[in-house]
Amino acid sequence: MPEKVLIGKIAHYFSKIGVAVIELSAPLSLGDTISIEGPTTSYKQKVESMQIEHKPITEAEAGQSVGMKVDEKVREGDQVFIEK
Repeated sequence: MPEKVLIGKIAHYFSKIGVAVIELSAPLSLGDTISIEGPTTSYKQKVESMQIEHKPITEAEAGQSVGMKVDEKVREGDQVFIEK
């Protein structure tokens, strides 16, 4: 079974465009598989695009906030895990 590591939390969700802002506590790269979990949220997706200040990036460091297109509705405070 893959190991899950907490890497951040959802700080904001823009429902009209389906973009979540994730506050990272660990690095995240394109191609990583993440799972987003909360009281009413639970799904996995691959990281296919991330942005900081509307500029596309391929990796982000702990302490940064990134915008990411998400496949499903997420909520502020949901936890973001990476699957190792």
